[in-house]
Amino acid sequence: MSRIQIRYCTQCQWLLRSGWYAQELLSTFGEALGEVALCPSHGGTFEIWCDDALLWERKRDDGFPDIKTLKQRVRDQVEPARNLGHTDR
Repeated sequence: MSRIQIRYCTQCQWLLRSGWYAQELLSTFGEALGEVALCPSHGGTFEIWCDDALLWERKRDDGFPDIKTLKQRVRDQVEPARNLGHTDR
């Protein structure tokens, strides 16, 4: 099972956004994920990791992911053959 880690800046108050992403990923992938961890940070950090792979970095990727993109990137790491239904369209 894979571990998702969402590192977010507490100074920027991105906890609610991070929690929403975690909820969406758990709702979609369920037991395929061993854990979704929210990791407080600072300095404008917003990163989403799947095991050792950086899936999203706010500065590198110009902002925050839409949920469709994030679910596709997680799927590609966790369950590449999984069909995400309407999210794949």
